[in-house]
Amino acid sequence: MTAPFSSLASFRDVLQNAPGPETAASEAAIARNAQLTKPPGALGQLEDLAIWYAGWRGHEKPALEKPQVIVFAGNHGVTAQGVSAFPPEVTEQMVLNFQYGGAAINQLSRAFGAKMDVHALDLSAPTADFTQDAAMSEDACVAALQKGWASVDADADLLVTGEMGIGNTTSASAIGAALFGGDAADWTGRGTGIDDAGLANKTRVVREGLARHEAVLSDPLEVLRCLGGRELAAMAGAIASARAKRIPVILDGFICTAAAATLERAVPGALDHAVAGHLSAEGAHRHMLDGLGKTPLLSLGLRLGEGSGAALAIGVLKGAIACHSGMATFAEAGVADG
Repeated sequence: MTAPFSSLASFRDVLQNAPGPETAASEAAIARNAQLTKPPGALGQLEDLAIWYAGWRGHEKPALEKPQVIVFAGNHGVTAQGVSAFPPEVTEQMVLNFQYGGAAINQLSRAFGAKMDVHALDLSAPTADFTQDAAMSEDACVAALQKGWASVDADADLLVTGEMGIGNTTSASAIGAALFGGDAADWTGRGTGIDDAGLANKTRVVREGLARHEAVLSDPLEVLRCLGGRELAAMAGAIASARAKRIPVILDGFICTAAAATLERAVPGALDHAVAGHLSAEGAHRHMLDGLGKTPLLSLGLRLGEGSGAALAIGVLKGAIACHSGMATFAEAGVADG
């Protein structure tokens, strides 16, 4: 599907004109939930999840049968600053691992019946070092957004986006600080496992990037362009594409949430079709989720990326939908409802 935008300005227009959930389906799902054979509220957050999903899919008794997981990979010029414990070559090596089915995300996608796609984005041409220049030109950022948009299967009924890119927690840290405020140290963590000296260096890099692009930090899409990476922009494009198709989204960890946050900060409500899959072990992820008003479904100490936490949360959502759509009502079961 060709993306209906060719600039950051027209992408913003797409976000502003995105559809909402179907009110009639939401209301019917709420009414159905009240009639199911259980005490009111007994399934807790599962009830809210099922009603949320029903509204976006436009059916009071929805099914979840065609989840899609997309992993985007990109290389970051900021790795020249020594911000990661791993060299940039690992990005390409992991893409091959994804393609051969050997990564954690392959196993989780398979376990929960998700179609998985992998897209490597110009790995031979890393983004610019954002302490020196904008990470991407507008054309490059828009191209990545368009790639993400076109990657979403219109027949999918759920989307998970994941990423691979050495250096991308540095971009996510800078984006978090730019969008939500606070010092670079509040947003910078150990990523792939850097030591104390590495953390101090990474914090310096984030701080310098924020200072370098201070003039555009009030514009969330410019934040994505100047401090992000191709895989972050592609995730943002895919999440926006899912919204246009009324496909619900489960957000993954710190990096995915940073990419998604640029949409919400650009147009409030842009992430109404998305829930947080899990709370990452990357400390600033909690700050980001709090800023977005998203409660994570899981908290298991994960910090892998790849979409792994969100893919695992597919099981939670499947359980919520199975109960909502499959349970009998009091009338159907012949049970007195009190």
